[in-house]
Amino acid sequence: MSPWGSLRERDLYSVEDMDRPGCDQRRLTRTYARFPVVNRLLSGWRRTYQRRIRPLLAETGHASLLDIGSGSGDVARGLARWARRDGFVLEVTAIDPDERAFEFASHVGNKRVANKADVTYRRAHSSELVAEGVAFDVVISNHILHHLDAQQFAGVLRDSELLTRHVALHNDLARSNVAYVLFMAGFWPLGFGSYIVKDGLLSIRRSYTLAELKSAISSAWTAERNGPWHNMLVHEPQRSESREGA
Repeated sequence: MSPWGSLRERDLYSVEDMDRPGCDQRRLTRTYARFPVVNRLLSGWRRTYQRRIRPLLAETGHASLLDIGSGSGDVARGLARWARRDGFVLEVTAIDPDERAFEFASHVGNKRVANKADVTYRRAHSSELVAEGVAFDVVISNHILHHLDAQQFAGVLRDSELLTRHVALHNDLARSNVAYVLFMAGFWPLGFGSYIVKDGLLSIRRSYTLAELKSAISSAWTAERNGPWHNMLVHEPQRSESREGA
């Protein structure tokens, strides 16, 4: 099957190599180690921090944030670092149910961070935090939606609604032919000895178009573009309540 044919509809069945329990641990570790480069260049979290999170911090100087499916932990650490540089305190809880991701983020990845107190790592599902009755000012995820089946997708959004006080932001890849070709052409050096390129291309094939996202969410959420290569789901409890009461 050509990549063009596979992009007409979401690939619902293929599994990324790094998600397989028996994948090569050395390649997986290199993949986690290279995630910061990919996210820094593509994911737009600096822009999202400035537009969505820093204004909230400016009101009180302090906020809490939950990162669901935190992977290597680089997004969680980056957000805490940017807040610290701006003179704020952002207490980040980074959760991932995969033991391998948890071990990398909490040990290997965290060795590079001078101030580790701002990020707490847990091996957990979002549903476990819901059961604990905790809440956060901000709930985020990066590149997890395309990994989920329909039931898991609905569950993460439901958990996010219960866990956030102010805003939930789920950032994911936007499927397109242009994104596929440019990722293949621009990131091939990161593919050596890792799963970055092969799994990254599959991630694009598994990701949603904006129209598909809009059709998959309830009225409590909005779907919007987030830069040229990403879509973002946004839930703001106060606005959702206003729409329901209108």
